[in-house]
Amino acid sequence: MRSSREGSTSSAASRPPPPEDALHEGAPFALVEGGAHGLTLLALNRAARAAGLYRGQSHADARAILPDLLSAPAEPERDLAALKRLALWAERYSPCVAADARAGGYEGLLLDMTGGAHLFGGEAALLADLRGRLAGAGVPARLAIADTPAAAWGLARFSAHDLSTHDGVVAPAGRTREAIAGLPMEALRLEAEALSLLRRFGLKRIGDLYGLPRAGLARRFRGEAGLRLVERLDQALGAASEPLVPERPAPLYRAWTQFAEPLTDIEGVGFHLPDLARTLAGELERDGQGARRLRLTAFRVDGRVTTIEAGLSASSAAPAHMTRLLREKGLERLDLGFGVDALMLAACRAEPAWTRQGEMAGGPRAQAGDSQAADSQALAGLIDRLQARLGEGAVRRPALRESWVPERSEAWTPAAPAQPPAPAEADARLRPILLLDPPEPVEAIAELPDGVPARFVWRRAPRQVVKADGPERLSPEWWRDPAAGRTENPALARTRDYYRVEDDQGRRYWLFREGLYNREDLDRAPSWWMHGVFP
Repeated sequence: MRSSREGSTSSAASRPPPPEDALHEGAPFALVEGGAHGLTLLALNRAARAAGLYRGQSHADARAILPDLLSAPAEPERDLAALKRLALWAERYSPCVAADARAGGYEGLLLDMTGGAHLFGGEAALLADLRGRLAGAGVPARLAIADTPAAAWGLARFSAHDLSTHDGVVAPAGRTREAIAGLPMEALRLEAEALSLLRRFGLKRIGDLYGLPRAGLARRFRGEAGLRLVERLDQALGAASEPLVPERPAPLYRAWTQFAEPLTDIEGVGFHLPDLARTLAGELERDGQGARRLRLTAFRVDGRVTTIEAGLSASSAAPAHMTRLLREKGLERLDLGFGVDALMLAACRAEPAWTRQGEMAGGPRAQAGDSQAADSQALAGLIDRLQARLGEGAVRRPALRESWVPERSEAWTPAAPAQPPAPAEADARLRPILLLDPPEPVEAIAELPDGVPARFVWRRAPRQVVKADGPERLSPEWWRDPAAGRTENPALARTRDYYRVEDDQGRRYWLFREGLYNREDLDRAPSWWMHGVFP
């Protein structure tokens, strides 16, 4: 079927003309860039091309031919930024939009419309709608659609049709070979040296290459030029693949709606948001998925896009939660400009939505399981709302790390990732709730050098030990550089003996002796440290 063809739409867009007070309509105009031999023409308007000027021509020669030629220096950085903004706007037609800026003066967009043209009434209607919207935004463009990106690229830029007066060229499906046969060799995106050699051989049109053997064609050129020629020809005819790299990764799931009249206020966006969330949730549930990151995109009538994003701490396909989360993020952050004529809600990240198996018979266990699941969902919803209001980096949760050194065994991580796993039984040792980071030094007196402290002074207050438990010995992490450990934290490079002690007031502490007598660092005596306090 025509709608399932592997097609690409290519548009070649140029910057709007200078203001009317500086350039009257119809005057020849060109953008120039510096080169090894002076200024050359990079891009020309229709009047300049009609006068016989061409890309790559010397600016001095062009002025000699056309003294009235107006010119301005090219600004590649600004052109690229504008092209990328236009690529985001073009996502209203396809989730895969690539900004093609490889050839100066031939910049454009490549849209993968595989199986999507029927959503806009067919390929011809798609090009008509695209051209009309670009013209309304003041962006002149040449459009074409073909089976391959390379063929669409060449047709949009070198077709014999006057693409400035109609919507564009639609190459018949499966007939790319005939569609591009009459195009000049420049339509294959070849280097200047290769084009010069082709002209010397009398090869002017792409169709002239069809009857030549590939091996002989490659040998006629030096170095990689021949291989490049064969590769470009194969890409144009579909014999070699040319994947598109989208400007923004395509969303996994998306819901889309358009409006006959532009929305000009946030209330209108909020009114349509629940419908988009229900549509997106239906697609997610169909595949057993849940969204982990949402993006709401508003397409403005002036050709710009505005977006807000929100992350979820756990995968979810609940429409009400999606709607509430985006509202908490702040719909007022969307800059609607003079109005938006389309909205898109996308799931940029998705994960399998696991379901909890409950008890078949109603009873205390079933009720407990339902309550636990509800609490888990409520916690995830609370985290999502806090992140939306405070920022994703402001909400954190503790996570376990692979280390037996207490200060390395846990860390604070953003709350957005999945729930941390439960600690293993081997790690379920008695630890204080409050850890001091870093540990604080104490002065301790023990009955034996390697024994339990009988008294210690911490924060200038003496404590008398009445009960003690230990030691729990933790060796240094042998895989780390001992020298680096001494530099960052000297206590990490020596053995630790931990003790749980209780003073005569009933307060409990977690102390450790860093170092072993007569065994480690003979030039530095062991020392005592306070690492935590029990409740």
